[in-house]
Amino acid sequence: MSIDTTTVAPASMPGRTANPGPRRADRRWRRALQRRRGLAGYAYAAPTAVFVVVFFVVPLVLVAQMSVSDWGLFAGDQGVNAPHNFSAAVDQRLFWPAVRFTIKYTVVTTVILIGFALLLALLVQESTRWTGFLRTAILVPSALGLASASLLFYALYSPDSGPFSSAAQHLGVTDQPVSFLGTPEHALWSTVALIVWRYAGFYMLLLLVALQGIPADVYEAAELDGASRWQRFARITVPLIRPTLALCTILCVTGSLLAFDQFYILTKGGPDNTTMTIVQLIYNAAFQGRNDLGLAAALSIIVLAALLVLNAGQFRWLRGRES
Repeated sequence: MSIDTTTVAPASMPGRTANPGPRRADRRWRRALQRRRGLAGYAYAAPTAVFVVVFFVVPLVLVAQMSVSDWGLFAGDQGVNAPHNFSAAVDQRLFWPAVRFTIKYTVVTTVILIGFALLLALLVQESTRWTGFLRTAILVPSALGLASASLLFYALYSPDSGPFSSAAQHLGVTDQPVSFLGTPEHALWSTVALIVWRYAGFYMLLLLVALQGIPADVYEAAELDGASRWQRFARITVPLIRPTLALCTILCVTGSLLAFDQFYILTKGGPDNTTMTIVQLIYNAAFQGRNDLGLAAALSIIVLAALLVLNAGQFRWLRGRES
């Protein structure tokens, strides 16, 4: 019986590495690859980061500085005067009327616009002969800018040359020209009609995508169980599109609270400042009459804080309903 006396090489013993060179090279290669990927990620994100810093962070910091300073449009920075701008903003004669009107306009516009957009989405959800034409016709106004749409409706609402007033007279609704913007209520509802016409297609498209994402077998199962059309809508459609409804609501509320173009073009805050929005008040404080950028900045900070609180509440409500 022979005994093998071959000496075991140290490299094959447990705990030893036969050739550490390739493994080290592999680790270095992986680190270099991760470093290049990280640099590529920073390079892709850099344009967006620069855009956000230049057009959001820097103006926000400047507005915050103006809000606590005596800063005239032509005089420039005259030093810190906090909290005078904020107290002067709240004490303005038109501040609380503008807040009340803005809230009223926001509630009316949001309810009508979201409800009408959902109705349109349900109408064009099924593929029929006229569905493509209807979708295109409803989406066309969304391609028009809000300022252009406001100028168009300003001409349509003209009591002397506008077609709406002439049509009302020809139909015998009234014997005299109709002033669609002459009274506070008429001005409000005329502006709401403009916004619904302009944005209904956009919100319809968002809701239509959500509706088409609902599986058809869910409706089939509910129909087999004897659920009516209203029950299927209330207990299947609405719960499943709630995230999209919440998104539409947030967008509509934010846009309505920041309303400016339509009222500036149609009414300029009239008649008698009854359609003055909070953003119009900011514009007037900065560029008309007082030329006080500090006061306008304080109003802007108040609006920004209100929007943050409102949107945070909406997101919290959405998460609570989903859980």
